[in-house]
Amino acid sequence: MSATVNRRFILRERPVGDFAPGVLQRVVEAVPTPGPGQALVRNLYLSLDPTNRIWMNEEPSYLPPVALGEVMRGIGVGQVVASNTSAYRVGAKVGGLLGWQDYAIISANDALRPSVIPSLLPVPLTSTLGVLGTNGMTAYFGLLHIGKPKRGETVVISAAAGGVGSIAGQIAKIYGARVVGIAGTHDKCNWLTQELGFDAAICRRDANWREQLAAACPNGVDIDFENVGGEIMEAVLQLMNTHGRVVLCGMISQYGKTTTDNIAPRNFGEILIRRLKLQGLIILDYMHRFPPAQLRMLWWLKRGKIKERSTIVQNLDNAPQALVQLFNGENIGKMLVEIGE
Repeated sequence: MSATVNRRFILRERPVGDFAPGVLQRVVEAVPTPGPGQALVRNLYLSLDPTNRIWMNEEPSYLPPVALGEVMRGIGVGQVVASNTSAYRVGAKVGGLLGWQDYAIISANDALRPSVIPSLLPVPLTSTLGVLGTNGMTAYFGLLHIGKPKRGETVVISAAAGGVGSIAGQIAKIYGARVVGIAGTHDKCNWLTQELGFDAAICRRDANWREQLAAACPNGVDIDFENVGGEIMEAVLQLMNTHGRVVLCGMISQYGKTTTDNIAPRNFGEILIRRLKLQGLIILDYMHRFPPAQLRMLWWLKRGKIKERSTIVQNLDNAPQALVQLFNGENIGKMLVEIGE
């Protein structure tokens, strides 16, 4: 792609129901020029996350909705190619909300300004979107600060082969927990048990997955690291021990549903009966605590205690279809788009 052209995906209409690529419009514009106090970033990798669907809604969530006609919000990493600020020097790698586009204008005055990535970081750049990025930090703080696992406890993780779940399960193993993952294919389940050290993994597409889950948790469930919601969350709540903890990280099965749909879980009464602690997790609450957590995660990564895997789709033009694949569970580990052609 020419350095004078900026491909962008803008939100042309609000999605109804599941995400469909047609709600995004590809436009081609001139590469913008940074003004005073600004820098121009050439985007290299784009993170695809379930929260992309939430940001498309008209209703505000933990961030304002993406406005119609505005570039689709997305987390990415890139390289500064022009700068009018000492905060971002030419050649520096940066990560943050760079959007679904080839080039982004950034400023140190932005409320959620991109951060500079250390130049000597001993991991691939993609790791800054995975184990050292918001996915890894979500797993870290969700499990350790909300779940608080103890040795010998049972932790169940839904969407366990995804970017967050796969890391959360490995951290739980470091802390001596028994870890049961729920994933969408037998290949994913084999990866969880054979490569990542999960004690058991259940394929949610098996007809008897509920019975398998109960058999894999003979002593009940102490922590539910919940990424899916729906009938999976219902089944896990039914197995929770008294005073168990539910880390509500996501409910990907419910995104796009309306109040007239069959919303699940429907057994929230289990929270009362079993005296469960349920807490929602938004990683923005922990951003000021990232540096020491990232150092710890890096230590685990370099010593083989944490393994990561990415599914990388080539070319920004394929990002909308890649998001469909994410919601269909066609990724293993972190879902990324390598932006260049």
